[in-house]
Amino acid sequence: MSAELQAMQDDTEANPGLFWVLDGERLYAEPAGRVGTSCADCHGPGESAMAGIAARYPAWDDVLAQPVDLAGRIGLCRTRQQQADPLARGSDALLALTAYVTHQSRGLPVVPDPTPEMDRVRAEGRALFARRIGQLNLACAQCHADNAGGRLAAALIPQAHPTGYPQYRLQWETMGSLHRRFRNCMTGVRASTFEPGSRPLMALEAFLKDRAAGLAVETLPISP
Repeated sequence: MSAELQAMQDDTEANPGLFWVLDGERLYAEPAGRVGTSCADCHGPGESAMAGIAARYPAWDDVLAQPVDLAGRIGLCRTRQQQADPLARGSDALLALTAYVTHQSRGLPVVPDPTPEMDRVRAEGRALFARRIGQLNLACAQCHADNAGGRLAAALIPQAHPTGYPQYRLQWETMGSLHRRFRNCMTGVRASTFEPGSRPLMALEAFLKDRAAGLAVETLPISP
């Protein structure tokens, strides 16, 4: 990151991600659905009730018998508890709620879900991370493990620790999810992409979160 971009990220008043957090705070307190309750009515104040929640996702859902990420959990709470329509993946409202909830875990360590079923999910993600895909025949691991710290053209290659999502990307000119970033990388190697919230992307997220265990959750991150 350039010094200017770091300064923008560190300055709360200049950081564009704050608008999504503020919108999420409003939505958290706003009644929704046929039940007419808000997130706060069930969980209490977000600043305390949501602390540490984002650090534990993706997690296993016993009812669905599959993993869900934080955005998926918010969607399930809306449909199950509020009897409201789910928010579309990638929508401003869902990104705002996810950003607000994640913000309450700022600085806390990533703690992968220890449920045994998640071990199988993480194994699927590990295999996908190492699999060559697309017309360029590249694997995630070739960039983000074998060549982390190097450069791809002018861009620094990161280690792919997913500790700072949702994030504001200047390339997108908006807030975006980790699954959107996955799809960007897959498009970059000219591979077919998976839908946001799909099992393969959930597995990849679970593996990378396990790989990042103990690192701090970052919020209001900005990326070029």
